[in-house]
Amino acid sequence: MIQRRAILGAVGAAAMARAVPPAFAADASNPAQSAVSELQAQMARGTLTSVQLARRCLTRIEQIDQRGPLLRSVLEVNPEAIGIASALDAERRAKGPRGPLHGIPVLIKDNTATGDRMSTSCGSLALANAKAPRDATLIARLRDAGALILGKTNLSEWANIRSSHSTSGWSGRGGLTLNPYALDRNPSGSSSGSAVAVAAGLAPLAIGTETDGSIVSPASICGLVGIKPTVGLVSRYGIVPISRTQDTAGAIACTVADAATLLGAIAGADPLDAATHSNPGAPPGYLSALNRGALSGARLGLVRSAYTGLDPVDALIDRAVEQLKSLGATVIDPVELPDTRKYGDAELEVLLYELKAGLNEYLPQFAPGAPVQSLADVIAFNERERDRELPLFSQDLLVKAQSKGDLETAAYRDARALCRQLARDEGIDKALSEHKLDALIAPTGAPAWLTDLIGGDNPVASFSTPAAVAGYPHITVPAGFVAGLPVGLSFVGTAFSEARLIGYAYAYEQATQHRRPPGFAKSATIRLPT
Repeated sequence: MIQRRAILGAVGAAAMARAVPPAFAADASNPAQSAVSELQAQMARGTLTSVQLARRCLTRIEQIDQRGPLLRSVLEVNPEAIGIASALDAERRAKGPRGPLHGIPVLIKDNTATGDRMSTSCGSLALANAKAPRDATLIARLRDAGALILGKTNLSEWANIRSSHSTSGWSGRGGLTLNPYALDRNPSGSSSGSAVAVAAGLAPLAIGTETDGSIVSPASICGLVGIKPTVGLVSRYGIVPISRTQDTAGAIACTVADAATLLGAIAGADPLDAATHSNPGAPPGYLSALNRGALSGARLGLVRSAYTGLDPVDALIDRAVEQLKSLGATVIDPVELPDTRKYGDAELEVLLYELKAGLNEYLPQFAPGAPVQSLADVIAFNERERDRELPLFSQDLLVKAQSKGDLETAAYRDARALCRQLARDEGIDKALSEHKLDALIAPTGAPAWLTDLIGGDNPVASFSTPAAVAGYPHITVPAGFVAGLPVGLSFVGTAFSEARLIGYAYAYEQATQHRRPPGFAKSATIRLPT
């Protein structure tokens, strides 16, 4: 896995030591913790409005994110949120809802352009005041669906491609996002803010993005459902880029149904993103895939080499495998994939070449008034602002990317070919074909690690890389807890198999119901025998 890292400022450190008022741990009156279908039912009955829902979310952001535990998951809220919600309520009364997201607040990872009064900064002080001239395509789709863009979430700065020795969840603009299950543990990145905000009940839904692990890892670690779709299912136009080969936006939610609803709204071809031209079209909302019996007859391959080596975690996944079998699935154990170390260096090479090309193209289009208009400008800005941007870790990956040539360079093309060969042809596709499988399963990764301000991230294990490098879909769903920390189960398939994976994840989720909200504990709960 390409490590995504960042640091903790003094304010974040103080937050971890602060006692957490117990009232924040559970709030049954918080509608943002209700399923989207239930929120729509309440709006249809007239017992809830979008304005009321938005106000409740904004109040909770103030109480929990800006004060209380001080999670720092939301960078800024939409100053027009209440006015937009009021207009959506009026439209509902006059015409009825546009669809399942009408009036529902959605938080957006702050590497995704919103053509409104909010900044699109990717967490960098260099873009702190950058206003995008237009919406990213997925934002336009959300607005068309009637969703309320509530605010922008914190993230690992530059989506965690800045340094090889950082701590996930930190940005120069937003500080460190804290894990709501144990405030001294890391939320993972780079979609840390999106995952933490949904887990904490600040909004029902959030958009995340992933290059390698940045949706599924924070979703798993925060006890949520995360859908990292096939590259090309969702347009990347207007998203601060790392990799045209691996980047994608996806959905983070409390349930499979809610994540599938959000994914259905943002999926679709876009003439402004060539990767979507192979998009076969999405089933309407993916809601037809929500079948409790979907696992009956399914053939799943267990990637046992992805086990964490942590006995309690691996035992939990063994129980999940038995539950899948009890729901009618046949599990082939084990199924082998190429060791990701065989193409880890090639993956990083691809990302660095594509980062330089992509950022140099994005900045003039979407940050025209910003002080940085190229990768070289970003590097120079960070050097000038070392005290604020580089106090404890460097920008070595940005510097390495700047040294790369263009996308016609032989080294880049060779690295990209090797990645495709090992992740797709000799990897996921080969495993599925040889064993006649419908999907692969594995632990998404280990539970949240302790935040380390000096050594940086220290994740024990992750299953994100095969699907990330292949550009294939990956869904994580809660599988239980170890020492009060969530653990996720992954479902991975071939290109554009989202509907099938959603069905499997939904059937497992409905049968097990492992998800529970966080308690904002200061540390993990470890009970020793007496």
